Amino acid sequence: MNDYAHPDSLVSTEWVAAHAADPNVRIVEVDVDNTAYEEGHVPGAISWAWNTQLCDTVRRDILSRRAFEQLMEESGIGNDTRVVLYGDNNNWFAAWAFWQMAMYGHKDVQLMNGGRRMWLAEGRELSDERPNPRRARYKAGEPDLSFRAFRPQVESAFEMGRAFLVDVRSPQEFTGEILAPPGLPETCQRGGHIPSARNIPWAKACNEDGTFKDYDALKRLYSSEGIDGSRPVIAYCRIGERSSHTWFVLKYLLGYNSVSNYDGSWTEWGNLVGAAVERGAPQMAHA
Repeated sequence: MNDYAHPDSLVSTEWVAAHAADPNVRIVEVDVDNTAYEEGHVPGAISWAWNTQLCDTVRRDILSRRAFEQLMEESGIGNDTRVVLYGDNNNWFAAWAFWQMAMYGHKDVQLMNGGRRMWLAEGRELSDERPNPRRARYKAGEPDLSFRAFRPQVESAFEMGRAFLVDVRSPQEFTGEILAPPGLPETCQRGGHIPSARNIPWAKACNEDGTFKDYDALKRLYSSEGIDGSRPVIAYCRIGERSSHTWFVLKYLLGYNSVSNYDGSWTEWGNLVGAAVERGAPQMAHA
């Protein structure tokens, strides 16, 4: 992992197994399937439910600053706590939690490379105990909105060519053949993609075992579609979780400076009246 731009943004399963009980380390599981944690988890890990604890369910937004502080405090996380996130689906929602923690200025947060999949494949110890951490004190900063793209920025990206758009969904979602992956309810009125977007599915950044590909392989993957760090990049998917995974790859593993995640993603864009939509196969890569 030392070839990455920010190798300290990842830890191995071996590291977690050795340090999960350290008093200044908090392991957090964040899954697509919120029942997976109950089936067995890293000993000492707590769980966050992405659809209730990591979002404002009324405003359709990320956590407010105060709500974020409350979640950290209830989780036994102080400003100096080292937080290691992992989850199913190669860390989909773990990356989304990482994105929010980084946005609110938490300095010591990492992903467990390979996520839940790697932990299980290696036959590591599982626990069914749910820890009850002692409440901590936490003070968050103002959110760093350079990590986040809003609709006007996305419109400027394709209308003015101010940024590359990376659609990390499956080819079937990108072309408009389907509206959402099977079994996932958040959807839209129209299928397709934002004009000028490159389709680089998030999973291409991972090896078969769920770990991230090495630096050179990632560099080739994105540069083959013109994404080389020379211009700002906006990643998007359906609701923002898969694109946070790509955001992490581009910003922390490849070291691109200007990368943001469009959290509204296709559930916003695909429901907008009059918004430009393209359908069909990807265009040729940018020169």
